[in-house]
Amino acid sequence: MSQAFIIDGKTIAAKVRADVAADVARIKSEHGFQPGLAVVLVGEDPASKVYVRNKAQQTVECGMQSFEHKLDDTISEEFLLDLVAKLNADPNVHGILVQMPLPKHIDSNKVLESINPAKDVDGFHPMNVGKLSIGERALAPCTPVGSVILARSYQHDLSGLDAVVIGRSNIVGKPMAQLLLRENCTVTIAHSRTKDLPGVVRRADLVIAAIGKPEFVKGDWIKPGAIVIDVGINRIVKPDGKGKLVGDVDFAEAAKNAGAITPVPGGVGPMTIACLLKNTVEAALMQKGLPPMR
Repeated sequence: MSQAFIIDGKTIAAKVRADVAADVARIKSEHGFQPGLAVVLVGEDPASKVYVRNKAQQTVECGMQSFEHKLDDTISEEFLLDLVAKLNADPNVHGILVQMPLPKHIDSNKVLESINPAKDVDGFHPMNVGKLSIGERALAPCTPVGSVILARSYQHDLSGLDAVVIGRSNIVGKPMAQLLLRENCTVTIAHSRTKDLPGVVRRADLVIAAIGKPEFVKGDWIKPGAIVIDVGINRIVKPDGKGKLVGDVDFAEAAKNAGAITPVPGGVGPMTIACLLKNTVEAALMQKGLPPMR
């Protein structure tokens, strides 16, 4: 049996970043301004610190301005909301991202909703969620955007495909379904209460797994030739005591049936920051009343 095509997220993310850099250069030359991204980090979470550092580095590499705000985890909610208000008003800042999670004494929803929707490059503001759902031009969450790009890298036209999204979170599952509808897929959202989940998945031409359960989706659930996008990233401990990152899909078995599949790591993960940069350019263009560049 032939093995699935492995969709290389690192290579595709590099292409997205190159496109962003080209767009930024064109914006500077044709419109005379430089897109800027502000990232706010509260506290000392090690994973968040690495992630924020990578975001800042890639922002600058693409020719954009990077504004970093690193705050102590003892700051008040009022202080953070005041900072967001200042960033909302700053004409040099076109995108604002507040790194999650926030300390327990700060209301995350209140903070996210305080971001100007036009600068909400995470795509989590209710106004952007609503615009996405009715098909208007909107900033959409980065992971679903990246997942669609990965699927289209293998099959450019997704129109008419039977797509199953496993997971219904506001961050991935729901916006994923909206973006696939925009691609003219027939979309099913499956979740923990779905009856005969394996049967539902087996009819899918495109499977998006986003449930946070290691290797939950089995190989025999995958229709021969289907495209599998594995959004999950889970750390498991092997018998030898060493940690290993795996997705929500049993990769080795699923790859025997799938036409194409994303690995973990190296699949959806690299796309997230690349699409954040892409969203920042889109936000800058929308704020200036300019059309998309590609």
